[in-house]
Amino acid sequence: MTGTISVPVVSKAGVQVGTVDVDPAEFGGKISKQLLHDVVLMYLANQRAGTHHTLRRGEVAGSTKKLFRQKGTGNARAGTKRTNKRRGGGTAKGPKPRDYEYHLPKKAVRAATRMAILSKFRDGEVVILDELAIGAPKTKEITGVLKAIKVGKKTVKTVKDGQEQSVEKDVTLFDTSVLITTAAYDENVYKSGRNIDGVKILPATELNAYTVLKQKRLVLTRAALDVLLKKEPEAAGESK
Repeated sequence: MTGTISVPVVSKAGVQVGTVDVDPAEFGGKISKQLLHDVVLMYLANQRAGTHHTLRRGEVAGSTKKLFRQKGTGNARAGTKRTNKRRGGGTAKGPKPRDYEYHLPKKAVRAATRMAILSKFRDGEVVILDELAIGAPKTKEITGVLKAIKVGKKTVKTVKDGQEQSVEKDVTLFDTSVLITTAAYDENVYKSGRNIDGVKILPATELNAYTVLKQKRLVLTRAALDVLLKKEPEAAGESK
């Protein structure tokens, strides 16, 4: 990617107070879909518990005696009742407990995190907040900020006087999933937004490719953007 990306800066009231020019080179300058795919798969695999357990035919209860003789009964040949062909029998080639965890090189994981952030800038899915200071944990304050910032419009069909009409409605951050990124861990911000459905809050140093891509919008404070531009974000989510 070449050139710069201009991103508007808004206040908590949703009013634009300036713009910021972001150089794609600060985030690697390119996006590899394959690398992003590999890192997301790694992250999801590392979250698996791997506690699935099935019983094979040698582990289920029941006699190993042949049900009836091989010939002369007129029935089909049958062996033990532990076979997977019969109800209550064992599972053929069923899963056993295993560890799904694996790791890609750290440089690749960090590069994927930068690519994920850059993809959000490229697609216009980043909102930069002038500041996000909250005096005490209050969900109402974060909700008010999300509802005040408009990110687009959508057409809604309504029925009035028996006729169908199309009405344009503003779409706010509250209507979509959001990743709010602060410069450092902010207890008041975290506690204010952790119970809101679709909202994830992380400091800039704990971003990872999966979390950035999963949320539809990325909200950065000015201070968080400065942290990302000065230092490569450490990739979280490499292990369980």
